Amino acid sequence: MKNIKAIADVQSGKTTVANAAWWGFDPEDASEGLQSAIDSGARRLIVPNMRSDWVVRPIKLASNQEIIFERGTVISAKRGEYRGGGDSLFTAQDVENLTIRGYGATFRMWKQDYINGLVLEQLDWHRWYGQYPKAEWRMTLSIRGSKNVDVFGLTLKDSGGDGIYVDGGKDRRYSENVHLRDIICDNHYRQGISVISAENLTVENCEFSNTWGTPPASGVDIEPDLSDQRIKNVVFSGCKFIDNVGDGIEVFLAHTSSETEDVTLRFEDCYVSSQHGTGIRVTKIADDGPAGNIEFEDCTVDTTIGYGIKVQEKSLKGARVTFTNCHVINAAQDQQFGGEWSPISLSLPQPDIVQTMGGIDFINCFVEDNRDRPAVEFTQPKSDFPLHDITGTLTVLNPNGIRTELGEEAEKLPLVVREYV
Repeated sequence: MKNIKAIADVQSGKTTVANAAWWGFDPEDASEGLQSAIDSGARRLIVPNMRSDWVVRPIKLASNQEIIFERGTVISAKRGEYRGGGDSLFTAQDVENLTIRGYGATFRMWKQDYINGLVLEQLDWHRWYGQYPKAEWRMTLSIRGSKNVDVFGLTLKDSGGDGIYVDGGKDRRYSENVHLRDIICDNHYRQGISVISAENLTVENCEFSNTWGTPPASGVDIEPDLSDQRIKNVVFSGCKFIDNVGDGIEVFLAHTSSETEDVTLRFEDCYVSSQHGTGIRVTKIADDGPAGNIEFEDCTVDTTIGYGIKVQEKSLKGARVTFTNCHVINAAQDQQFGGEWSPISLSLPQPDIVQTMGGIDFINCFVEDNRDRPAVEFTQPKSDFPLHDITGTLTVLNPNGIRTELGEEAEKLPLVVREYV
């Protein structure tokens, strides 16, 4: 039941802190009440734990608002809805000054329904729901063209796309000043988080795990769609990427060019491990790709089925890739998974994209391995181009000794590979 007086006080500006339950709570479909509360203009909105899920259709977020989801609150996607390929649980579209706090709160969708294209008439035999069209854009939280957005403490589960999606919008080609902290993204269909276009994005102390469904199936995918999008001052700090089927960390710049703003991307104190997939991959920085810096510092890849670190089709002319104080431990455990990988793989499968591969630093990095294979290897099945400007120091612990396979001109590279003693 609506609290008419309390709603009137919010509308008049007498009250700036509101409770979403004032607009009514229907345990079968709470969409109207929650959306009305968000649209009320309340500066601070409390979404209480009703001891029953807030079951909702897609919700649009608003500017100039702080939303606090109480501990134990669960927001659930209404089953039978979200049949639009891009229907997301919460969308911040071209908004500013939004804060979401949800320590102990959960947003969840119904990934398996969307995968199966499930016919949902069995949920209510009076109504025909129809099938879910196949799609990979049903996000839990979609942030598009928004500015000054803080999201703290939520658990996001079981989407039909990404746990979090960050991109530009109608008026702004990128989201700006976004801070994500203490968030868990678990069991998403496409990515734990996708970053398409962002400036001043900070992601700290978050976990992205158990992504599977459709490629890339990564913990994080940094992937602009167009050359006029940007990855500028994007930082992941203290994050974990666990048991994702694809890469734990993927940086994919195939759609950028020399016209793209310089890339400034940094991962610090991050941890990657997977019983199903791979570690860190940086790929497709073409000869005509963007400049800038992609940095990994104090990061660890520990026990992966596929490669630990892979740098693929990375031009000397493009953004420099630097690994500092990084550790690769027991990587590439399954030799049937994609080929005979080494813990660190440098790869040039398509020489039409890159003909001057290089511009990579391994500064005080460490590899621990127990297989008789190179610690770092360069493969190029369709060309014989030399590597350029691979620098730094790799310390290797391997009972079989240490070796590298970096091509005929490897001795010219300023890279030192030494045995751990």
